[in-house]
Amino acid sequence: MAGDHVPPVAVARQAEKGLTLREKFKRGGTQIGVARARDLKNRTHLSPDTIKRMSSYFSRHKVDKRAKNFGDDDNPSAGYIAWLLWGGDAGRDWVEKQKEKLET
Repeated sequence: MAGDHVPPVAVARQAEKGLTLREKFKRGGTQIGVARARDLKNRTHLSPDTIKRMSSYFSRHKVDKRAKNFGDDDNPSAGYIAWLLWGGDAGRDWVEKQKEKLET
C-alpha cells in the first residue's frame, strides 16, 4: 500500500508549473506551498497527514478560483500559482480519492 500516496504524473506537472510561475512572477504560495510542490513534483510518497492537509488546503482555497486572472498563465493571480503548487485541480481530485481510501 506504500505506493498509494505517490502523486501521479499529472499532479507532479501541475506542481512544477506552479514553481515555474512563482519563480517568474515572484508571487503566490507560501514556503509550505513551495515545499509541498517540490514533494509533488518529485513524486515523493506522502503521509496520511499530508493527504489530509492537502484536502484541507483545497477546501479552504477553492474560493481563490473566482479571482481575476485565475488560470491565466500570462498574468496569473497569486491564488492560481498557490493552487498549482498544491497540485492544481489534478491534485485536488487525486487527494480526495486518497482521503476516501484512508477513511475506509
